[in-house]
Amino acid sequence: MSRRTSQSRRQHGSAPVHKPSCPCGLAETYEQCCGRFHRGESAAPTAEALMRSRYSAFVKLNEPYLLRTWHPSTRPAELKLDPGMRWTGLEILAATDGSAFHTTGTVTFRASFRGGSLHERSRFERVEGAWVYVDGEFLD
Repeated sequence: MSRRTSQSRRQHGSAPVHKPSCPCGLAETYEQCCGRFHRGESAAPTAEALMRSRYSAFVKLNEPYLLRTWHPSTRPAELKLDPGMRWTGLEILAATDGSAFHTTGTVTFRASFRGGSLHERSRFERVEGAWVYVDGEFLD
């Protein structure tokens, strides 16, 4: 019996499968992470999860999801996203409240895009049990 290294046992032509992470920055695939919220299979359980899913919706140009997760009192009648906009990353800087035990929450984040970034503190509320985006304050 000969000794084999783990490399010699690897089948030729089989490379490790790379599963890209979700646009929101978490390691799960889009389908497992924000995609399930976008498809309506479940609702975001926290204000931060909703923030991440809304960022992914901007990346994916998912206007219906953005409108659906916007507070009725501040929701625009329509939304026209720029298909030329290239979002490049999301950094969550702080989150206050916004868990299953809260009715409101805030998430402070920096969303990068080609040519700059957006720094915002967003407010979220629960409406009929689901988290929705209320509004945001731009920060320097």
